[in-house]
Amino acid sequence: MKCYYKKIIAMSSIKSENLISLQYPTNTEKRAERALSCSPFNIRLFTTMSDQSVELKSIASERGLKNDYTRSPISELAAENYLMWLIQVGVLRREVDGQGITDGFRLTPLGHQLVKKYTVKGSLSQPSMGDRFYNLINRWFRLPI
Repeated sequence: MKCYYKKIIAMSSIKSENLISLQYPTNTEKRAERALSCSPFNIRLFTTMSDQSVELKSIASERGLKNDYTRSPISELAAENYLMWLIQVGVLRREVDGQGITDGFRLTPLGHQLVKKYTVKGSLSQPSMGDRFYNLINRWFRLPI
């Protein structure tokens, strides 16, 4: 006799502008929220990304600080690494044009959901030490959950 186990995954749903309901596993949403709050970026970057593509060079170094995208100046390499992590957790995507991938970034539907939540609050939440550690471990090992 075979036993079948049914795994129940907690899901949260969102409604987009097109009235399509999207559902994400709670773990996915929590990981993305933690990655956002642990990033060196301000909410202004993500609200800008909700309307248009933002290029890497406007995020890195003094320009990122001047645009209010970062809390402090960060190198282009560090900015790209953080942005790539946010792509992996499902918050961002690379902008694509007719020639291929560009150096611009935009929000995904999950990213729009989280940014909408934080825009109401006015800023990203402050991560706890546990959140920072857990995010670091996930980034280091690139764990999917």
